[in-house]
Amino acid sequence: MKFVAFERAKQGTGASRRLRISGRTPGIVYGGTAEPQKIELDHNALWHALKKEAFHSSVLEMELAGGSSQVLLRDVQMHPFKQLIQHIDFQRVDANTKLHMKVPLHFSGDENSPAVKTEGCIANHVITEIEVLCLPADLPEFIAVDLSGLKKGHSLHLADITLPKGVTAVTRGKNNPVLVSVVAVAGAEVPAADTASAAGAPAAAKAPAGKAAVKAAPAAKAPPAKAPAKK
Repeated sequence: MKFVAFERAKQGTGASRRLRISGRTPGIVYGGTAEPQKIELDHNALWHALKKEAFHSSVLEMELAGGSSQVLLRDVQMHPFKQLIQHIDFQRVDANTKLHMKVPLHFSGDENSPAVKTEGCIANHVITEIEVLCLPADLPEFIAVDLSGLKKGHSLHLADITLPKGVTAVTRGKNNPVLVSVVAVAGAEVPAADTASAAGAPAAAKAPAGKAAVKAAPAAKAPPAKAPAKK
């Protein structure tokens, strides 16, 4: 990805403020064998470039003073409440020196996994980017992760994915962190006990209301006892 930068002659707080008023953003390029160099960029072009994922995670080609060099975005300072980029830092890239960089993870296929499709679960993305160590030529723009094999009760760990050639994951604290966890959705399944009780409900419960109950017939009265005959 390419962008254009310009040499910045004036330095200081006042010069940077006037630069921002004119629609430019001050910045610096450092690293490598050369001295740090003050630069400035067009603010609007930089604003739109920062919205692209590749600008943050890939090696950039910077055009400066008729030459071209490879750099990495290292830091962006934003205004506390205005849509204004106050300062930006880039680091020069050495083709023979390995670099640390955060690379985003692109997840796909979770809607086709057994966990989501048939087992009433959702895929929770625990980690969306990982730090890698590699040469600049091997730095991927992103790492694709296929979730079509997710099953209920299982999680996807870092060791379960295949990294591009020449790329090593850098883990801090946990050797094999969880990338995606499978979470069951509440109410997605009807318990077996409830299903059985619903099926075995008495048919009388379904009788329509409003019918009068049949009254029991009164018991028959016994005939009166006869008086004994006179002798």
